[in-house]
Amino acid sequence: MGKLHDKMLMVMQMRNFSARTIQAYTAHMKAFVKLFGRSPDELGSDEICQYLHYLRSEKKASWSGVNIGCCALKFFYENVLGMEWNVEKIPRPKSEQKLPIVLSTDEVKSLLNATFNLKHRAVFMTIYSAGLRLNEALHLKISDIDSKRMQIRVSQGKGKKDRYTLLSNVLLSLLRTYYRMYKPKLWLFEGNTSDGTLYPGSIQRAIHKAKKKLALLSLLPSTRFAIPLLPTF
Repeated sequence: MGKLHDKMLMVMQMRNFSARTIQAYTAHMKAFVKLFGRSPDELGSDEICQYLHYLRSEKKASWSGVNIGCCALKFFYENVLGMEWNVEKIPRPKSEQKLPIVLSTDEVKSLLNATFNLKHRAVFMTIYSAGLRLNEALHLKISDIDSKRMQIRVSQGKGKKDRYTLLSNVLLSLLRTYYRMYKPKLWLFEGNTSDGTLYPGSIQRAIHKAKKKLALLSLLPSTRFAIPLLPTF
């Protein structure tokens, strides 16, 4: 895309889009251009509809994934090329509305006990006890843990908003054990990503592995598992 790619990137950065959104939007634009082998300023609503259909029929993307692709293309054509988005010719896919799988307290304890890696266990416990999203937990700094006020500061969480959440005694005890073993410097959960944080995929793999282990023991349902939000326990 060349200059168009650079312009799109600049506009997204100026609007303070998250790194994940920028990555997703640029990935869709590259795939869109690759599919038709032409510059996007030479393509229109017919090709956009074909691309969205391609995502669903060929790539087997979820409706949520197709919707992200639609948002990426809409942003590009409106904000980079300054073109009007034809809502009549380009219908926006509706995402499926599914309730998250919420585990009981006993199931959460079983999941934690099946996780032998102390760092992974500390991440899991932080997510469940403090009610954090995975990305929020992985971007906690040591200074965000306030043991005097028994609070955790979440910086630039969902919607790029700061907030505080509760720090339980059980979580604090585990984090102190984890800290003595790993001795992190800046980030609470250090890893090998470009910014020094832990890679989300490693946590997702670990939690699926623990879930699979418990499913074999019939301690957890064998349905698809997603990280839900639980109250502090």
